[in-house]
Amino acid sequence: MALIWISIIFYVAVQLAIGVWASRRVHTEGDYLLAGRRLGLGLASVSLFATWFGAETVMGSSAAVAEQGLAGGRADPFGYAICLFLMAIFLAYQMRRRNYVTLGDFFRERYSPLLERVAVLVLLPAVIIWAAAQLLAFGQILNVLTEVPLALSLVAATVLVILYTTLGGLWGDVVTDAVQGAVLVIGLVILLGFVLAAAGGIGAGIAAIEPGQLRLVAPDETGWARLELWMIPILGSLVSQEALSRLLAARSPAIARRACFAAAGVYLALGLIPVTIALVGAHLAPDLAHRDQFLPVLAANLLPPVLFAILIGALLSAILSTVDSTLLTASALVSHNLVVRALPRLSEKGRVRSARIIVVLAGLAAYAIARGDETILDLVVLASSFGTAGLLVTVLFGLWTRRGGPMTALAALIVGFAVTLWGEALFALEAPFMTAIGAAALTFLLGAFIRPRPEAA
Repeated sequence: MALIWISIIFYVAVQLAIGVWASRRVHTEGDYLLAGRRLGLGLASVSLFATWFGAETVMGSSAAVAEQGLAGGRADPFGYAICLFLMAIFLAYQMRRRNYVTLGDFFRERYSPLLERVAVLVLLPAVIIWAAAQLLAFGQILNVLTEVPLALSLVAATVLVILYTTLGGLWGDVVTDAVQGAVLVIGLVILLGFVLAAAGGIGAGIAAIEPGQLRLVAPDETGWARLELWMIPILGSLVSQEALSRLLAARSPAIARRACFAAAGVYLALGLIPVTIALVGAHLAPDLAHRDQFLPVLAANLLPPVLFAILIGALLSAILSTVDSTLLTASALVSHNLVVRALPRLSEKGRVRSARIIVVLAGLAAYAIARGDETILDLVVLASSFGTAGLLVTVLFGLWTRRGGPMTALAALIVGFAVTLWGEALFALEAPFMTAIGAAALTFLLGAFIRPRPEAA
């Protein structure tokens, strides 16, 4: 127990130190939100990978795969790796070339200031829910390892991440991504080795995997349900501000695109490590109080205390770094696209101060959601589909065509949000997210046909 606490304190201290160091490089809003647009290919790729390689991959996905086989891992790593690949093709170069700070800037330039504000309000819930998923993972780990009550663990995680994020901004987050991501991957490789050893060796471990575990389709799953489960991670996160912030912080459009391709390959390759751990480790039958505790309980049973402490410290640190990304996203959207627009004469110091205040408020909102009864994976899926159908349609049509204006885009956003929100609850649709995308696309196309030229908002 002492080793675990030492490891946790060490990693948190490292993150705070990086935050303090990075804070010295923050002089403008661009420094705080986009690291001064100084990211090269290496840092941009690693940070893109690490932004999503957090609780949902290491804990949520491994728990789902242990319970359902590969059918539980379609979203992570497969779906999100495909998402990064498509982001490289359709978004990375175009968005960075326009020098946006946030996705809201695109809506302002392409459509209108009204659409900028509407887009921010649609984006925010998904961002906060994503942060809540990471906070819940942090709390679950502390609860398993230290017997600290989950409620207290959530409070500790929230205070730490708010403090760290307000200090360093995106530059501190990116540097931490590189350090902690490397340590986490090494720890997972070591855990995989111990899992295979406990199963009797590589051959015995692979042989223990049952054919049913390798099916990507769950029993009695309909075609619509299957399509929905694939498309939520692939399309639902395509216009994710968390990932786009790394692209917008790249030194050039070409670097942004190449970083996306690189991150997709790395994400798929390294994301298969916790998947393999789950496929083999499911037969070692750890005793679980909660499904999301699968990986930390398995690690506690197999790893020597020192290695276990290092792995858990790295996992907690990586989770904090992922929450950092989401809180910065919320800050960028609200501060840059709402506060600064309302107060255009605000000084650079005032803009940085505004961004930091929004970080605190966003962290408190994520904490409130994390206190609910959802699992980590439930929150991740909800974040990927919540209101993003209309955003996806309006961004892709807006980037690649000149048809459709503010009113057309507004109608598509409203229809996409409404169908996603009510499709399952009120109409029991099997694929509410895909239905919402179809409805939003049809709305946009009809509006563009009726009023082909951009109209005033």
